[in-house]
Amino acid sequence: MSKNKIKEILTRGVEEVIVKENLEKKLLSGRKLRIKHGVDPTSPYLHLGNAIPLWKLKQFQDLGHRIVLIVGDFTARIGDTSDKTSQRPALSKQEVERNMRDYKKQIGKILDIRKTEFVYNSKWLSRLSLSKIVKLASNFTVAQMLERENFTERYQNKKPIGLQEFIYPLMQGYDSVIVKADVEVGGTDQIFNMLAGRTIQRYFGQNPQDVIALTLIEGTDGGKMSKSLGNVISLTDSPDEMYGKIMSMKDELIIKYFILCTQVSLGEIKKMETSLKNGANPRDVKARLAKEIVSLYYGKEIAKKAEEEFNRVFKEHKIPDKIPSFKFEASKINILDLLVKTKLVFSKSEAKRLIEQKGVKINNSPVEDWKKEIELKDGMVVSIGRRKFVRIKC
Repeated sequence: MSKNKIKEILTRGVEEVIVKENLEKKLLSGRKLRIKHGVDPTSPYLHLGNAIPLWKLKQFQDLGHRIVLIVGDFTARIGDTSDKTSQRPALSKQEVERNMRDYKKQIGKILDIRKTEFVYNSKWLSRLSLSKIVKLASNFTVAQMLERENFTERYQNKKPIGLQEFIYPLMQGYDSVIVKADVEVGGTDQIFNMLAGRTIQRYFGQNPQDVIALTLIEGTDGGKMSKSLGNVISLTDSPDEMYGKIMSMKDELIIKYFILCTQVSLGEIKKMETSLKNGANPRDVKARLAKEIVSLYYGKEIAKKAEEEFNRVFKEHKIPDKIPSFKFEASKINILDLLVKTKLVFSKSEAKRLIEQKGVKINNSPVEDWKKEIELKDGMVVSIGRRKFVRIKC
């Protein structure tokens, strides 16, 4: 393995490597490593933020290393608050099972599933005795836990911190022991948990895993990526949805998305960055970004069709050729319920926000009152922006 290839793997989209010199030696040795990454099924959909570590794993997989993908069907029921300012609600076993139903299919858009070791941490974590949990906890102090940024903030603001939240890093660390991880890949919000893995591996006499902490990406509006805010691009989005969402993103995110979410070379990305600084139209560069990302998940031909459809709707201001339909038995319905039932939004709060922003239309006329009762008529078209449409059937 060349030093240049190692440099690319350990620098592109990477914020920190612990311990870099050690990992470089491992990679140069030619030894096949066990590369660990964990995904908690807190939602049925993976998004481009989740895909960033998966593409890093793909780089290792292409070089012959063994990818160990841990589905956190147990840890999801504890709740990781690594990127949260409050406790995450606990999920039931049934919710977790429902969420992870299509994970392999979504992950298979990036990784070769046949060469990926899928494990579920309920297999060992559900069997941990209280005495073993106490022994794991003895490796850490309360002071160490409170050094974690979001815990410090919540403690200072007198916000509650559940004891189970202190247990989460122990569980993630114990995962590394069970799978004998040589390397763990995760976002910068996971550094504390990944370092816990090093500590617990030492406790069990294993060589501590090296850690690759990846850059986190913002949502399309520049804020924290969140499904409830409607600023995520899911791997299950249709090509047209994916293309349209990328075209709607803030211009200042273009280069970051190129680096983290595409396979375009860094040299070419640098040229695009320079061209933007010299006055290139951001829309043209964004169109290239949208095409690159849709191609990764659906292929070049479908990406080209998504581009053509986007231009037809946005440049020519036409309704898309194909829009989903939804049949109602009732004659009237509140606009919030209409938007949720037709799956144009995830929640009523998102629907209310979009109406207040004048982003919801019926037959191209804006809806201005979120309390409005809508009289349903066959063939009426409900839209959000220029990307989401549904035709009502009565």
